Amino acid sequence: MLDGSMMTFKVVDLFAGPGGLGEGFAAYGDGDKFGIVLSAEMEESAHRTLTLRSFFRRIQGDEAALSAYYNFCHSEDAPHPSRVAKSAWNDATSEAHRLTLGEAEHNRQLDELLDKAKLRADETVLIGGPPCQAYSLVGRARNKGNEDYVAEDDHRHFLYLEYLRIVRKTQPAVFVMENVKGILSAKVGGRHVFQDILRDLSDPGEALGIPGGAKYTIHSLVAPISFRQGDDPAAIDVNSFIIESERFGIPQARHRVILLGVREDLPYDGGKFLKPGSALSVDIAIGSLPQLRSRLSRGDSDSDWRDEVKKHAERLIKDASKKDMELLVFEMQAACAKVGTVLETGGLRYSHQAEKKGLTAFHRWVQDPRLEVWLNSETRSHMSSDLARYFYTAAYGRANGRTPKGHLEFALKGLAPDHANWESGKFVDRFRVQLKDLPSTTVTSHIAKDGHYFIHPDPVQCRSFTVREAARLQTFPDNYFFQGNRTQQFHQVGNAVPSLLANKIAHVVYSILTGKTQQPTRARSKEPATV
Repeated sequence: MLDGSMMTFKVVDLFAGPGGLGEGFAAYGDGDKFGIVLSAEMEESAHRTLTLRSFFRRIQGDEAALSAYYNFCHSEDAPHPSRVAKSAWNDATSEAHRLTLGEAEHNRQLDELLDKAKLRADETVLIGGPPCQAYSLVGRARNKGNEDYVAEDDHRHFLYLEYLRIVRKTQPAVFVMENVKGILSAKVGGRHVFQDILRDLSDPGEALGIPGGAKYTIHSLVAPISFRQGDDPAAIDVNSFIIESERFGIPQARHRVILLGVREDLPYDGGKFLKPGSALSVDIAIGSLPQLRSRLSRGDSDSDWRDEVKKHAERLIKDASKKDMELLVFEMQAACAKVGTVLETGGLRYSHQAEKKGLTAFHRWVQDPRLEVWLNSETRSHMSSDLARYFYTAAYGRANGRTPKGHLEFALKGLAPDHANWESGKFVDRFRVQLKDLPSTTVTSHIAKDGHYFIHPDPVQCRSFTVREAARLQTFPDNYFFQGNRTQQFHQVGNAVPSLLANKIAHVVYSILTGKTQQPTRARSKEPATV
């Protein structure tokens, strides 16, 4: 074991996205137990978010620089923080790099940066997850529909080898690798991808044809399951590597594979797991955020939006009444009476009454009393016909405690979309309301395309979620400012690891490295949280 009180473990974050996994590690304890020395992300807007967050971490205690950050959050007319605190910004850009791993030149740059960092293996932690589109069940189904698709030629199947290469190069004490559940059943060339990944990660040198180097035991974070070099991966219950986020105090049923690799020379044989936490609902996560209406994709105004929603609501109420759907009629009538009371549509920086201070560990993690606006809180525009479906779906969820499924439960007049295969059974989840008393379903990058899977539970608001609401479900602190356009912001949030879950993973990693424990914490500029 190492003396963690005398050092800050250095973190390398690959495929970092906007930095959800890194945020959890960097904010652990008093924020001085783990320090990100290098992060790599290929997408331009995510890299900008990553850099801005690196800057925010680096300026804690510097009141002038913090004022510049919050001024930038509060006003579009404020100067960018890079112009005010140039030294801290330069440090942030030296940490966060826009690199496409797998490209020769970018691999060379990454290697040079790692050499320059002069990492000591015993004090290094590697985190990240290679892009997962090719492994996801949705991605694989989509690829099957492409007659030219050859799995063996899809570079996304092998991006984990770039992660593996850096494991071999840096030989960290611990690594954390995240991916989608689909990786457990994915095959390439008839071989189980996940079985090969376990073998490779246990001995990166052998896998890469580079003799020697550290070997690793791959542990589950939730069960007494591990894999060592020479074990038969087919004999392991691979589902034991799945973390069901809602079991650990995250307001989202996000199920992901997370591997914990511990170097074999370290005295750890397993036994340290994530501590289960109370289930959190959508309402706890976002229920006290500002009430907002959606927009009309054509000719939006307060009166036009109100008239359109009321027109649809009255038609739906009339049809449901004929079909004796009493509970649904009650919910729709109650919502219809309030349509028009919510008329603001938010914004990138939306000034609104502050949320009351929350008492849960979740709220202590996300809230920031210094923030005077809601960041990334602009509603989407929807077609008039979708307003009807969103109103109906939200009211249905309130009446029945579940989301309506398929064409039979969208049988009221005007709800069926103009889709030739609507009644085929392939679109049972085409529209999905998030139920306020349960954790949300998995936030994915698909939320960037439309909001049909993330309909707000309040029919009065008649809309899909904002970026900030999705970020709340992903447990990003409210002062985490996502850069880029709204579609890019949604992509960043959907692809990320929940930062509070990452903080709890950091708790396990710290205890493995030092034999000590520290309370997992909240994001900076707030009092510590008990998790």
